[in-house]
Amino acid sequence: MQNDEQVSNYVFPKWVNKLPMVILTGTALVLSFVIFVFWYWFSPKHLDVGYSPKQPIPYSHKLHVSELGLDCRYCHTQVENSSHSNIPSTDTCMNCHTQIKTKSPHIMKLKESYISNKPMQWVKVHKLPDHVYFNHSRHINAGVSCYSCHGRVDQMEVVHQVQPLSMSWCLECHRAPENHLRPKEFVTKLDWKADNQAEIGRQIKEAYKIHPGEDCNTCHR
Repeated sequence: MQNDEQVSNYVFPKWVNKLPMVILTGTALVLSFVIFVFWYWFSPKHLDVGYSPKQPIPYSHKLHVSELGLDCRYCHTQVENSSHSNIPSTDTCMNCHTQIKTKSPHIMKLKESYISNKPMQWVKVHKLPDHVYFNHSRHINAGVSCYSCHGRVDQMEVVHQVQPLSMSWCLECHRAPENHLRPKEFVTKLDWKADNQAEIGRQIKEAYKIHPGEDCNTCHR
């Protein structure tokens, strides 16, 4: 009789005792999912990789570089001497297209830009935040190939971003530059492959005394 009276005095059923654990577990799972979504799906790897904007004139790097044999530096003339890799002027395009495919509608746009002295409004593909400083010439002259950041552009009909260009991605290279270093004469030869990248990279690193910084001031100025 006394046990029955004790049971009848309970306000909540016994299963309610499990609620705090259920709530804590559920909250932890939800938080983990939210963190995963922002860390993984909202990262540059998913938001930026594959970015391929429409350009005012379709330009095939595969045709010009791989098939016709143009070197990257023919168009991007400042990449070895400047922090920024310049977009080629219309004058550069017209060096060839005053004679080649002159009746093409796309070349007519180039001709109009050339005559009017109004630059083509090319859309930037590889973007870094304003607070990030990146020096193209320093990397090129150290033996870092265009391939490391831009991929096999020589095989692209339409240029697209292949690397996340995130801070963690940059730091991976700064911590182990030997994985990307090559002889300077091959920096624009995108299909070049070393027989032993680790060994060649180590030798170049020692010869050029390459010690990339990892502090904030290296990239944020």
